[in-house]
Amino acid sequence: MTEKEMIKMSIEEFSRVQDWMMMSEKESEVYQSLKKRYLDLKVILTSSGVSLTEIDRVKE
Repeated sequence: MTEKEMIKMSIEEFSRVQDWMMMSEKESEVYQSLKKRYLDLKVILTSSGVSLTEIDRVKE
């Protein structure tokens, strides 16, 4: 997998995770689990040079 493919996959997953977070109650275990992956993806994308300004809708 190339770096561009990894970044594309991470952006797509980041979008899906945010959608699921917005559909979940913040106090739920599901939300807390999604939040962990959301934070992981933020680190991956940021370290890959992706600006999250436009794509981070949750902003936690």
